Amino acid sequence: MRKTFNIYCDESCHIEHDHKAYMLVGSVSSAYNQVKRHTERIKNIKQKHNFFGEIKWSNVASSQYLFYKELLEYFFDTDLRFRAVIVNKAKINNDAFGQDYDTFYYKMYYYLLNHNKNSMYNYNVYLDIKDTLSAYKVNKLKDILNTQFEVFRNVQNIRSHESIILQIADLITGALAYNLNNHDKKVKAKTDLINLIEKHASKGLKENSDYADHKLNLFFIELK
Repeated sequence: MRKTFNIYCDESCHIEHDHKAYMLVGSVSSAYNQVKRHTERIKNIKQKHNFFGEIKWSNVASSQYLFYKELLEYFFDTDLRFRAVIVNKAKINNDAFGQDYDTFYYKMYYYLLNHNKNSMYNYNVYLDIKDTLSAYKVNKLKDILNTQFEVFRNVQNIRSHESIILQIADLITGALAYNLNNHDKKVKAKTDLINLIEKHASKGLKENSDYADHKLNLFFIELK
């Protein structure tokens, strides 16, 4: 029986004209048989800190700093893995490739999910529902992945409240986007969490990770 991994994907600053310099697509992956264990342990951390809301980068505040700090420490202490593809949006030139922005968007997900896949394993991919086009987008991505690979068993949309691991993807992707796109008026609690993440990065948070860095793998794609 093949080993199976779940991959939970999120996006930040991915709207074409949102006046943000960098777009990110990120994911957190877990072995399928560890998902329940991670979910229960993260729920225990929430209970310990009397945190009852949804884990989201946009909700980080000073009063919840210790909760989010322990959450990130848990991530780095376990077999959970994070990967992000990061795009300098000023370098996007769809006209040169005869494509629209949606096609570019799917290509970024292709690069995100294609990295270091093992043909001996199976993968389930879950994407956060963002808008009314989410169903169309996930079907398009499913077609692309199934054309190229036979290892992606399932590609589907879910709502963020349905998966606590998807919420971790939101947290880390949001932190990286904030670090790249916000140059002033930074919230101290958020800056401190970013510094915690950076301590675990092989080459910092503003350049490519080592290819073999599976824990926190950042890929600043070079658009041509």
